[in-house]
Amino acid sequence: MEEIVNETVTIDEIKRFERNYNAELARGKVPAKVQFEYGWCLVRSPYTNDIKKGNILMEELLHGGSQEIKRDCLFYLGVGHFRLKNYTEALQFVKGLLQMEPNNHQAKDLEQVIKRKMNKDGMLGVALVTGAAAVTVGGAALVVGGLVAAGMALSKGRGK
Repeated sequence: MEEIVNETVTIDEIKRFERNYNAELARGKVPAKVQFEYGWCLVRSPYTNDIKKGNILMEELLHGGSQEIKRDCLFYLGVGHFRLKNYTEALQFVKGLLQMEPNNHQAKDLEQVIKRKMNKDGMLGVALVTGAAAVTVGGAALVVGGLVAAGMALSKGRGK
């Protein structure tokens, strides 16, 4: 699982997916598959601003995509927030995925990677309290958590 959170894409790959996304945008509506592929690429970019943009694209898909798209978005939002060192948010997205699919092995593996990193950084206790509150509230917490994370990502982007 470590390789997924550390894997990066090339500039050429980013440009290729960006061209596809922009071509569809120029036509008026971007299909969910094209938006997902571009967000997936950006989340794996070596550049912080690309990762933030990828997270935003993924979060948009959470509110209107199929169950499969939502599942994949939750996973890559976990990856994206992990790469931005937003470990609490990463854990919340992975826990949301595990609520949908309790036996998802990739999500369980990613959860362990996040927890190990948080434990190393001394952040696990805070995340467990936050996560427990989110799990208690259920699906509404996932939506609110996604909106909060999007707002945080946007505000961090403005600060730089």
